[in-house]
Amino acid sequence: MSTTDPDALLGPADIRELAAALGVRPTKQRGQNFVIDANTVRRIVRTAEVEPDDVVVEVGPGLGSLTLALLEAADRVVAVEIDDVLAAALPTTIAARLPEKASRFSLVHSDAMHVRELPGPAPTALVANLPYNVAVPVLLHMLERFPTIERTLVMVQAEVADRLAARPGNKVYGVPSVKANWYAEVKRAGAIGRNVFWPAPNVDSGLVSLVRRKEPLATTASRQEVFAVVDAAFAQRRKTLRAALAGWAGSPAAAEAALVEAGVSPQARGEALTVEEFARIAEAKQ
Repeated sequence: MSTTDPDALLGPADIRELAAALGVRPTKQRGQNFVIDANTVRRIVRTAEVEPDDVVVEVGPGLGSLTLALLEAADRVVAVEIDDVLAAALPTTIAARLPEKASRFSLVHSDAMHVRELPGPAPTALVANLPYNVAVPVLLHMLERFPTIERTLVMVQAEVADRLAARPGNKVYGVPSVKANWYAEVKRAGAIGRNVFWPAPNVDSGLVSLVRRKEPLATTASRQEVFAVVDAAFAQRRKTLRAALAGWAGSPAAAEAALVEAGVSPQARGEALTVEEFARIAEAKQ
């Protein structure tokens, strides 16, 4: 990994100067909180284990704090930015602060949820400070759309980080936990304080690491079929699976039959099941 040039990274004064020059005021609507601490972006790149041959996709690069650190460590970086002003400014920032790597940077000006392809070689890693309000759908979309992404490290609201990394039986285990687990081994990878952001959010943040499963789940059910069971089970999470899955299966009796065939107690609740068990239930209905 290359040694980070401290002059290339953005500090608090640089961020405020850039924002002022662009007339940018971070908006709550887009969940914009810019990282102003160079040590934090170094830590993220280190925790993400970015290698010199990695092609990293970053969602929501903002003013470019993390982008610059990623570009120093990786082979190339593709940044996806929805904001018109930020998208227009980012290539200029890269060219000014890291000219030798500017040709290794690509920008996709789009809503990440609408991205279907990326320029250049297939991405091997996803590293991002995800806007709090869209973190889970964006993460799941990118994992589904780009199967070459082997490693992911995202910074999200601490509560979302807890949900993504939760295990069966945990009270915050739910739809995000199961769906993330469909793609990857998921774990918490650290906490991030509020003072490294501008503006400082009123919540703490956490890092979540996702390492894609080497082998997909052994199931004849499709991802859509398994996710339909997951959605139904957690839509009425206080109900037993026999009741919660009645609509999905066609009746409580049909739900019970599928559960029994899958080796799952009809009296269990969704929060007790692994992704493998959800897959078995989906198979049982086929």
